[in-house]
Order: sequence, then C-alpha cells, then structure tokens
Amino acid sequence: MGQTFAEATTPYGCRWPEIPRNLQGMSLSALSQEFDIPQERRVVTAIPGPKSDALMQRRADAVARGVGTTLPVFIERAAGGILVDVDGNHLIDLGSGIAVTSVGNSNPEVVSRVQDQVALFTHTCFMVTPYEGYVEVCEALNRLTPGDHAKRSALFNSGAEAVENAVKIARAYTKRQAVVVVEHAYHGRTNLTMAMTAKDMPYKHGFGPFASDIYRVPTSYPFRDGLDGAQAAVVAITKIEKEVGSDQVAALVIEPIQGEGGFVVPAPGFLKALSDFCTDNGIVFIADEIQTGFARTGAWFACDYEGVIPDVITTAKGIAGGLPLAAVTGRAEIMDAAHVGGLGGTYGGNPVACAAAIGSIAAMEAHDLPSRAQAIEALMKARLVTMQGKVPAIAEVRGRGAMIAVELVIPGTDQPNDALAGAVAKACHAQGVVVLTAGTYGNVLRFLPPLVISEELLNEALDIIEEAFIALR
Repeated sequence: MGQTFAEATTPYGCRWPEIPRNLQGMSLSALSQEFDIPQERRVVTAIPGPKSDALMQRRADAVARGVGTTLPVFIERAAGGILVDVDGNHLIDLGSGIAVTSVGNSNPEVVSRVQDQVALFTHTCFMVTPYEGYVEVCEALNRLTPGDHAKRSALFNSGAEAVENAVKIARAYTKRQAVVVVEHAYHGRTNLTMAMTAKDMPYKHGFGPFASDIYRVPTSYPFRDGLDGAQAAVVAITKIEKEVGSDQVAALVIEPIQGEGGFVVPAPGFLKALSDFCTDNGIVFIADEIQTGFARTGAWFACDYEGVIPDVITTAKGIAGGLPLAAVTGRAEIMDAAHVGGLGGTYGGNPVACAAAIGSIAAMEAHDLPSRAQAIEALMKARLVTMQGKVPAIAEVRGRGAMIAVELVIPGTDQPNDALAGAVAKACHAQGVVVLTAGTYGNVLRFLPPLVISEELLNEALDIIEEAFIALR
C-alpha cells in the first residue's frame, strides 16, 4: 500500500509544519476529491486516436509550426489526475500542464470563484479602475512567501513577464545593470529571459541577438560536479567577483530547484551561501519559484527547505489553477523602487485569473497540499529507487515533493542517454500516461502529478513507467 501522510518523511533534514490532526494517517486516496470524471486509466483507441489525428491535421494547417506538442492528443475534459481526450481515452496526468494544475483540473474552489467573477465583470484593467481580487491575491502572496518583513506584490500574466519585471525592479532599486544567472537555468522565452535561459535548442536557437548585461556562472549540480554546497558556491561567487564585479550586479536570479534544466536540486548550503553573498554586496537575490512554488515541492516554496528568504520571488504556474497569472513579490523597499506607472500591463492581474488564484490558494490551504506533495514524494521515490536497482541506466532519482525526476545515462558511464528518455516517454504515452522529458541534455524524465492525484493512479502510472524501462533497458 502507498505511503500515508503520517508516514511521509523527507531526507533533507527539513522541519515540516505539523500535519493537521484531521489529515494525519490519511492516504493520498482518502483525501482525493470527488470528481465527475472517473479517476481511472482507460485506453480505448490507439494513442493518438482517429479524432486526435484529424485535429492534428487541422492544427498543422492553422497553427504556426514553431509551437511544439509533446503528445498529439486533444483533450476534451480533465479532472483530478485524469485527462480525457476526444477519442475517449483517459490518460493519467503526470505533467499537470507543466506544474500548473497542482490543485487538479477544474478544481471546485477555482471553478466556483471563476464562475462568480465572470458573471460580475471580466476586465477593467487594474491600472484604470482597480478591484478587490487583485489586492486579495497580493495580500495572500505577501503572507505566504518566505519572511515576515514588509512586502509588496505586483501581478502579471506569465512567468517570463514576472522574471522581466523582477529584473526591472532590481535595476531600479540598485541603480546597477548586471544580472547573474546560472548554468542549466530556464527563465522564459522573451528576449530578456531567453538571454537568461541556458539551453539553446529549442528555446534560443536563431532568435538572437539577446539582451545584454546577462552573465552566467556555474550552479550546484551534485550528480555532475561532485561538489558540496559550499564548494559550488565558492566557484560561482569567485566567477561573479572576478568576471562581473560584485558592485556592478543588480540581481542574481536562480531557481531553487531547476525546472527545465532537469529538476536539479542544489547541494545543501549552496542557495544560502549565494543569498548571503548577495546581502553582503547589495545584490537583489531573486528566487524564480515559477515551477517550484505553491506546495509543489512539499513546502509552500522551495526556498523554505534551507531557510533562504529571497529579496524578491517570482511565481506563476500553480498559483491560479490553470488560468494565466504571475506575480513578483518582494521586500517593500525594493518593490517600491520602480516609479509610478513603471510596472503593469493591460491584462496583468485579470479579475478572473485573480478569482482563480484565490480559489486555488484556498484549496491548497484547506487540503494541506504541501503535506500531500510530501506523501507523493515518499511514494514515488520508493518506487523509482526500486526501479533504479533493476535499470542500470537510471543514474539518479531526485527532486522534492511532487517534482521528481530520474536522470538517465548510458550504463557504466555518466554520458547522457537522451534516446532512452525519449523512448520511455513515448512508451508511456502509448499506454495512457503523460510524462515529460527535461534537462540540458534531454536525458531526464520529470514527473509533476497534480497534488490531488490518488494513490491508485500514481501506482498504476509507476507500474507502466517500470514496464517501459524494463522493456527498453
């Protein structure tokens, strides 16, 4: 049987908040919501099926070629841990729309608030005539993000917008220009955030020239660099001091756990050392928690693991249950450095998206979704470590909460095995399990299940993943 909340532990030495009494000892399944869609996998056609194939042809004729697709099935309905395609296949969702639908698709708390808001008004532009929902979301962000200092927030549409605005704010505050990022980073697809992103294909190739004053330093990648956190921090800090100049840096922007870079968890102490260095040198420490935030890693924010309190934090993805919303939250004096009118956007903090965020956050708190993410981690890691003993290509199982990955290599070496990652993903897709690949080398399988997924679905998905590995090893 699967891990229960009371049994769930973390290997990182973190001190979890006490699990509410009414949740103690309850399994993932016991806490699953009642969904209109049966929470079971059903494969009734080939995947993709004929209706999806027909829609893919229409897509090819209407949608720009540069918009990629991981799995060419068209979704008709979704709830909990299940996606239903137009051919009637029920797919187990281990992607959550890339960490977006953490509270489950069509979560009742989100749906009811969105319906109410749509009936009232859909848009005024907060910069023209404001509304309470925007303020309420900012109040929640100021309350939930790390640190008890005075904070301010501003709302935007996407993660890339949030990162761009965080950089703008840091430059306004410090009166400096240089921005430091790290290897394997992903921060978005706009011109500035492409410059900050490390990986060339498919994100940057052929799209330059990029924004200037962006500098990249080594990160902590324990599997590949073999360094502890302090050692890795010295390497990064030395490069900043010698090649950029500490007094020239406006901001250091880093994902506490890298997303597209391969769910790389830095060695303990790395983030804290960088944060301390920033404090000592007047640099704004920006935590990009767009993928890691809102209970995804088993804490409200991944920075909580090391007690790191960022000066500024960017969020998006899981904040609004599937609607487009992003935020920048930070120390009041930093956030208020931008002149009036310097921040904003026509759709930023749209009232319907704000209503969704209020519902999503309410669901996370009501169901203690950080604890659910801990239980998912315990279950998944136990299963994946067992697979690792059977499959020599699985070099590392890593991640936190419901943000788990395996890095694949050519057995007997540390050479990335992107071919196996792609083959396993394809085999899982054919059996009705949505998994994603990641990593600078394309050799990482990443798993991002909704935090409301049932234990039965999760175990069934892991069975299929194991079968694919055994067949392809």
